[in-house]
Amino acid sequence: MKKLFPVFLLLFIAATLSGQDAHTLVKIGMKTPQFTFESSPGQTSRISDYEGKVVLITFFATWCGPCREELPYIEKEIYQPLKDNKEFALLVFGREHNREAVEKFRQGQSFSMPLYPDPERKVFGQFASQFIPRNFVLNRKGEIVYMTTGFNKAEFGKLKKTILETIKNQ
Repeated sequence: MKKLFPVFLLLFIAATLSGQDAHTLVKIGMKTPQFTFESSPGQTSRISDYEGKVVLITFFATWCGPCREELPYIEKEIYQPLKDNKEFALLVFGREHNREAVEKFRQGQSFSMPLYPDPERKVFGQFASQFIPRNFVLNRKGEIVYMTTGFNKAEFGKLKKTILETIKNQ
């Protein structure tokens, strides 16, 4: 059994970094689950409103260390360069946070990217049962083409590359 432990550990790490683990409820190639969310106070949007665009969906929590490490990279390396690109959309959801909490966090971190509340995990719960940060890249057809769980710089580079290639190639 001791000899198998490193193998199991490597498999767990690989599954976690690829975004596919026992807690992930979607798979690469699947159409994204349909959901609505509060896009601004009193206003709702549907994920289907974004078909035709490449979409990055990110789930975070204000108390999550890896999330707090990842979000500045999303702001600087994805949101800022792509915010005016009409072929791209960024949806960043605060898991278990209301609008007031995500807005306070956004302002405190000096983010310009919008953050959306998901106070009851209604959106998150369609993608996974636990573990954040999580990222899902959707192609223009609304299909999941890439996903990650956790944060590390190498994986973030692959995420960014996937978004740019998906925008360019579709």
